[in-house]
Amino acid sequence: MAEVRAEPQTKRGWMRIGTAATLALLMSGCATLVPRGPAPSERPPERPVDRPGPIGPGIPQDSERHRVALLVPMSGQNAGVGQSIANATMLALLDTKSERIRITNYDTAQGAAAAANRAIADGNQLILGPLLAEDARAVGPIARRADVPVISFSNDSSVAGNGIYLLGYQPDQSIERVVAHAARAGMRSFAGLVPRGVYGDRASAAFLGAVKQAGGQVTGIQTFDRSNASITSAVARLKSSSSYQALLIADSAGTATIAVPAVRRAGGANAKILGTELWNTDSSVGGNAALNGAWFASVPNGFYRQYATKYRARFGRAPFRLSSMGYDSVLLTVRIAQDWRVGTTFPQSRLRASDGFVGLDGAFRFGRNGIAERALEVHEIRGGSTVTVSPAPRGFE
Repeated sequence: MAEVRAEPQTKRGWMRIGTAATLALLMSGCATLVPRGPAPSERPPERPVDRPGPIGPGIPQDSERHRVALLVPMSGQNAGVGQSIANATMLALLDTKSERIRITNYDTAQGAAAAANRAIADGNQLILGPLLAEDARAVGPIARRADVPVISFSNDSSVAGNGIYLLGYQPDQSIERVVAHAARAGMRSFAGLVPRGVYGDRASAAFLGAVKQAGGQVTGIQTFDRSNASITSAVARLKSSSSYQALLIADSAGTATIAVPAVRRAGGANAKILGTELWNTDSSVGGNAALNGAWFASVPNGFYRQYATKYRARFGRAPFRLSSMGYDSVLLTVRIAQDWRVGTTFPQSRLRASDGFVGLDGAFRFGRNGIAERALEVHEIRGGSTVTVSPAPRGFE
């Protein structure tokens, strides 16, 4: 467990994050927080924030700041993602110059339930994380008994509700967005390739619903496991059962790279390839020649690119794409902290504000089910990069 807090500032206060324009100012204006000097590999270790070692029982109470816990894996196989999220929360505290928030890290790799119990015993009134759905299931009942809301980074909608809010990117929202865009472009017949398992089941249901809502027709869906032979076999079955103008490949960009050449050989030479939010986590997707011309929907990347540059300068490496959720969870907390009195329970009703919030990943708001509804954009892979062909809405009506 490690504590993260912002350095003292000469000018006390915090910045409200409510619009895209404000966020743009924040991302550009705070660039001076990144020290100039030797390359990251040459500079001596920095201490931009206080990071005490393990804290034993009897942690001092803080009467001036809100206690917020970050529950992520800091060891084990997911430690890289967890550390990147922790770094992102630190950067958000520095960028917002917030002195009202005190964040303490708890390692879920040592047991999510134990981490939650420790966080609540330490007096934290809000939990950011955990990352994994199974950890969210373990943390939820513990936090609920203490009236502490949980903002998880999972994308498993089955864990949402009863005090658990999900920031994770939802495949159904991505599929609905890209299918609607294809329908507006005149496409009416759709087919799908989906992996076997929970993600594939959710993708199939979302795909069928999205096509129906768009006034189109699904001519066929084939499933596969993640092997080259199974993927090409699914493509062959699709050829024999249907014709289509657009084909959704509801899996990673790597899977699509295997599938698309087989699709082109098997009668789908002119089909528009559609992808999901998973493609946005692949930094090399734009340079994949096999996917040239494909569309996929995801959170906007404009602010994220600025953030990634600052992150790389401070920490000497690129962030994990998911780390933006850690940054945005802090922006959300800072905004709510304007009217949240220190020492009181977190005003959970504020999470359900109808106008939502704005962060690195664009506009979002939590529905009554606790799942973040996101304003997504549609990208096209074109000539070695990705180009936005349908911008994300700026907010919610």
